[in-house]
Amino acid sequence: MRAASALKRWFTEGNVPVKVGMLVLLAGVASLLKYASDQGWMRMPIELRLAGISVLALVGLVFGWKQREQRPGFALALQGGAIGGLLLTVFAAFKLYALLDAGPALGISVVLIAGMCVLAVLQDSRTLAVLGVLAGFLAPIGLSTGSGNDVGLFTYYAILNAGIVAIAWLRPWRVLNLLGFAFTFGIGIVWGALQYTPAKFATTEPFLLLFFAMYVAIPVLHARRGDGSAGKVIDGSLLFGTPLVAFALQAGLLEGDQLPLALCAVVVAAVYAGLASWLLRRAPTRLLGQAHAMLAVGFATLAIPLALSARATASVFALEGVGLLWLGLRQQRRIPQISGVALQLLAAVGVAFGVDAWRYDAVAVANATCMSTLLIALSGWVSAWFLRDAGHPRCALVAYLWGLGWSTFCGVHEILRFADLCSEPDLLLGFVALSLWLAAEVHRRRPATALVWTVMSGLVLAAPLALWQGQAHTQPFAHWGALAWGVFAVAGARALWCLRTQQGAGAMAAQFIWWLLWPLVVALGAAWWADAFLLANGWRCALLAAPWLVVASLGLLRWPWLAWPQGASFDPARNALLSCVFAVLGIGWLLVLLDPVSAAPLPWLPLLNPAELAQLAVLALLARWAWSVPAPALLQRWRVTALGVLGWALITGSTFHSVHHWGGVPWDSALIGATLSQTSLTIVWSVLGVLGWVIGSRRGQRGLWLGGALLMGLVLAKLVLVDRQHLGNLLGIGSFMAYGLLCTVVGYLAPAPPRPLATEATAVEDDGVEKEQA
Repeated sequence: MRAASALKRWFTEGNVPVKVGMLVLLAGVASLLKYASDQGWMRMPIELRLAGISVLALVGLVFGWKQREQRPGFALALQGGAIGGLLLTVFAAFKLYALLDAGPALGISVVLIAGMCVLAVLQDSRTLAVLGVLAGFLAPIGLSTGSGNDVGLFTYYAILNAGIVAIAWLRPWRVLNLLGFAFTFGIGIVWGALQYTPAKFATTEPFLLLFFAMYVAIPVLHARRGDGSAGKVIDGSLLFGTPLVAFALQAGLLEGDQLPLALCAVVVAAVYAGLASWLLRRAPTRLLGQAHAMLAVGFATLAIPLALSARATASVFALEGVGLLWLGLRQQRRIPQISGVALQLLAAVGVAFGVDAWRYDAVAVANATCMSTLLIALSGWVSAWFLRDAGHPRCALVAYLWGLGWSTFCGVHEILRFADLCSEPDLLLGFVALSLWLAAEVHRRRPATALVWTVMSGLVLAAPLALWQGQAHTQPFAHWGALAWGVFAVAGARALWCLRTQQGAGAMAAQFIWWLLWPLVVALGAAWWADAFLLANGWRCALLAAPWLVVASLGLLRWPWLAWPQGASFDPARNALLSCVFAVLGIGWLLVLLDPVSAAPLPWLPLLNPAELAQLAVLALLARWAWSVPAPALLQRWRVTALGVLGWALITGSTFHSVHHWGGVPWDSALIGATLSQTSLTIVWSVLGVLGWVIGSRRGQRGLWLGGALLMGLVLAKLVLVDRQHLGNLLGIGSFMAYGLLCTVVGYLAPAPPRPLATEATAVEDDGVEKEQA
C-alpha cells in the first residue's frame, strides 16, 4: 500500500511532465543507440559517439545544477537523467563494445553513483538518492563478467552501504535504508545459495558482520538524531529484520554447526544488551532501547536450544514474532501485529515439519525439540502479556492458551520419549505440579482468570494420573509416586495460597477439587495396602472409605481446616463439598450391601466388622449433617425418613451377611430365596418393628411408633407373599409364630401414643361438622 501511494504521488505531484519526460527520454536514448548501431547509421567510431553522449549528459548535469534554486523539480529530474545517461554510456562501453575493462567501468560507475547521492543530500532529494542507490546495486550485476570475485562484489557493496549509513546520519530517508537492506541481503542470499562453499567462509564472514553492524547502526543513528523518539515510528523492518536475516545467513555459513551458532547468539545478545543500556538512558530513545533489550533477551534465550540443535530459523521466527507484536501494539499499527502473529505460527509450522528429527534427540530436556517448543510456548505467553496490557483480553487468552498448549506438549513429549513406563505417570504428575504452581505465582503478581482455571485444570488432571499410577506400579505412592505426590502437595498448597484473594468461582473450584482429590489418592493407596497384607474385602472397603470419612468429619466438625486458605470465602462451597463426599460414600455404602465383606482374619460379628462399622460411621456423619444449621433444606426436611430407610437397609444387609457367614449359605442369587435368609429377615424386621412400637409408645413419639407399625406391616406382607412357601418346615412355621406373638405382646405393652393436640382438635372439629351435616 505504501509503495502504491508513493508511486501515485510521484506521478501526480511535483513537476510531473519533467519526471515522465526524463524517463521516456532515457528509454529513447537507449533505444536510439541500439537501433543506430544495428542499422549502421552512425559511421563515426563508437568511441566518439559514446564520448558525445557523455558530453551531452555532463552539460545537462551542469545545467540542472544551476537550475536547482529557480526550478528545483526540473533541476533534480535533469540531474538524475544526466547521471543515468552517463551510467548507461559506461555500461554500453563495457558490455556492448568492450571499450572498458570491468575495473575502470565499475570505478567510473561508483564515482557517478556517489556523485548522485551527494547531489541528493545537498538538495534534500530523496528521489535522487533512491535512483542513485538503485543504480549502485544494479551496476555490478550489469557489469558482471562472471569471474566469481565475491570479495570484490562485497567490497563494492560495503562501500555503497557505507554511503547509505552516511546519508542515514544526515537524512531520515526510510525508503533508502530499506532498499539498501533488501538489495544487500537479498543479493547475498542468492549468491550464497548459488556459489557459497565452506572454503569461502573466511572471506564471507567479515562482510556479513559488517553489513549486520551497518544496519543495526541505522535505527540507532535515527534515534540519536531524534527520529526514534516515542512519538515517532520505529522502523521495525530494520530493527527486527536485520538480526533475523543476518542470523539465518550465519546459520547457513556455519552449516548447522551448533555450538558456534550458539556462541554467535550470545554475542548478538551482548551487542543488543549494550545498545539497550545506552539507549535507555535518554527519554527520546527509551522505546528503541526497550526493543533492543527484548532482542538481547531473545537471543540469550535462543542460545540454549542452538547449543543443542540446528533448528535456528523456527526459534528466531518465534522471538521475532514477539518483537514485532510488541512494537505493533506500542505503535498501534496492525501490520506489525499481524506479522508478529504470523511469524509465531510459522515457527510452530517449522517445528512440526521437523518431526522426523525428533527421534534423534539423545538427552531429555536438553535437546532441540524441547527447547524449540518451549521457546514457542514462551513466545505465546509473552505475547499474551503484551496483548493484555494493550487492552485485548480475548486475543491475550488465545495467546496464553497457545503457549500453554505448546508447553504441555513439550513436557508430555519429553516424558513419554525418555522416561520408562513405570515413571511416566510420576513425572507427568511432577510436571503438572510445576505448571500449576507457576500459573499461581504469576497470578499472584498479575491476576488473570485464565491462570486460575489453569490451576484448577492441573488439579483435575491429577486424578487420572493417580489411576494411571495404579496401573503402572500397583498404587499411587510406589516407585517415584511418593516423591511426586509430595511435590504436588507442596505446589498445590502454595497455589491455593496464591489464589486466596481471588474473587470468583475459579479459586473456589480449585480448592473444591483439591479436597476431593486427596481422599481419592489416599483411598487408592489404602486399597493397595489391604491387598498387600492379604486383608479380606471388608477391610478393603473400610480402608477405601476411611479418607472420605476423614474429609466428611472435618467438613462437619472442623470446617475452618478445610476452608484454609480462603477462609470465609470458601463457605458457600461447604454443602456442595459435603454433598460430593457423601455421594462417594453413598456409592461405597450401597456396594457394601452387595458384597460379602469378609472380616478375615477376624471372626465375623454383625455391625462390628470393618465394612459395617464404616457404614455406621457414614450414617452417623450424615445424621450430624442433617441436624446442623448449614444443611440443605431438602435434607433437613427428609432427614428422619432418609435415615430410617438407610438404617433399615443396613440392618437388612447385615442380616444377609450373617446368614452367609454364620449359616454357610453361599453368597449368590440363591441367598435371598433361602429359608434361613427369609426367616432371619422376618425375625430381624419384626424385632425392629417391635422396638419402634415400644420406644415410640414409651416416649410419646407417634412418628417412630408408626414407623414400627409400617415395618411390621411389611413383615406381614412378606409372610403372606413369600414365607408361606416355607410353612412346610420348622423355620417357616417359626417365622409366623414369632410374628404373631410379637404383635400380641406389643399390642399389650405399647399401644399407639396419643396424637398431637393440634391433630386431636382438628379431629374433634371434623366430627362436629359431620354431625351438623347429618
